[in-house]
Amino acid sequence: MGVEELKKGPMLGVRHLQALMLFFSIVLAFAMRVNVSMAIVAMTDKDDENSFDWSMQTQSVILSSFFWGYVVLQIPSGEAAAKFGGKILMTGCIAINSAVTLLIPIAAYYGGWKALCACRVIQGLSQGCVYPSMHNLIGKWVPLEEKSRLGTMIYGGAQLGTALQLMASGFIAEYWGWPAIFYVNGTLGAIWVVFYVFLGSASPADSKMIGEDEKRYIQTSLGQLGAQRKLKTPWKKIATSLSFISLIIMHCGHNWGFWTLMTEMPSYMKQVLGVDIKSNGVMSALPYLAMYTLSFPFGFLSDYALKKKWVTISTCRKLSNSFGEYGPALALIGLSYVPAGDVTLAVTMLTLVVGLNAGHISGYMLVHIDMAPNFAGTMMGITNCFANIISIIAPLAAGLILQDETDPVQWRTVFYLSSAIYVVSNTFFIIFGTSERQPWNEVPDDDVPEIQNKSEKVV
Repeated sequence: MGVEELKKGPMLGVRHLQALMLFFSIVLAFAMRVNVSMAIVAMTDKDDENSFDWSMQTQSVILSSFFWGYVVLQIPSGEAAAKFGGKILMTGCIAINSAVTLLIPIAAYYGGWKALCACRVIQGLSQGCVYPSMHNLIGKWVPLEEKSRLGTMIYGGAQLGTALQLMASGFIAEYWGWPAIFYVNGTLGAIWVVFYVFLGSASPADSKMIGEDEKRYIQTSLGQLGAQRKLKTPWKKIATSLSFISLIIMHCGHNWGFWTLMTEMPSYMKQVLGVDIKSNGVMSALPYLAMYTLSFPFGFLSDYALKKKWVTISTCRKLSNSFGEYGPALALIGLSYVPAGDVTLAVTMLTLVVGLNAGHISGYMLVHIDMAPNFAGTMMGITNCFANIISIIAPLAAGLILQDETDPVQWRTVFYLSSAIYVVSNTFFIIFGTSERQPWNEVPDDDVPEIQNKSEKVV
């Protein structure tokens, strides 16, 4: 029986509920990731007699401390998600982040910047579980025919969470004080944890809410019928797969360009173009809102093209990814030639550069799941680990090039380098990448023990 012939269950089923809960989790995770970058402005306001006297160097240490812990648990959390299920890790991640967020004002008052850094490191460590756990859960819950649009909806929460936090933080700090930024985030996170404990499930086989039609539709689409097995990770085959190596290079190249933009763009806008983008939360949020908005057409068009069988899944991912990499590469070069003082054109180009990055969400971000859904969490942990090391290196490289932050020529060197990396990494991915299911995704029955049998085979 083909997937198209199976009953899909209700129009809005349990898989959509899971996707919605995961969407809110990533909105909250990214809101808690960036809240300090806005709160620190109010925390160090010299007009406030209760503010902290922290130097720019100290503030930079605080802002970077999240990433010290973030790269550590990427690979272990992918393995843990495969062993224990993504629900446990995702619940723990948001719970720990919410608790620490609620403690940050007290930590800052009584422990200073060092205690604040310690809080951020803990948050970074726990958020190292987000993407591996998310990939594991999407790999279990989202049918192939809906992967682009539901995957895009979920991962688009990262941009929406960032944008909402940037817009809301200024207003919250002005009316209730900067500690309220953390209290709001922490409280919302705690509420999500309570709901997810009761509504979330690690897989359709574990869900007590899902109907048989919907469960069979999901499992047939993903090839998960039969006994649920604990699979041994084929490390050697993953490490020697040229397609997977191209995925690592693509993820690293994307992060180089994207995090160069995120960390250096405010300085470029202010020092060269005379636009203080950080002073306006709404202006700061525009690029993220554009990326979030554009992610939906990419996701829906990808699924529609696959449904109509216009292209193969590999071609579909590569097309979407090319818009998300080649597009920003060209727009970035255009941005480097914007005349000084032209606020409208500068913000428009920046919004275009960041917005077009949305193509990667329905591009390489889903390839881990396409290639090997059984090991998607582990594979995401590996690529995200390498990519976030690049996220730390890229701004440092830009700092070495920028001896004079007011020199447009030096900034063009930074932008041309990022554009070249966008182009080279995506071209390598187009040539060697694939979304075809890999033979090592399935381990022979003799190699793994059957640990539970919660679903029946289709007859």
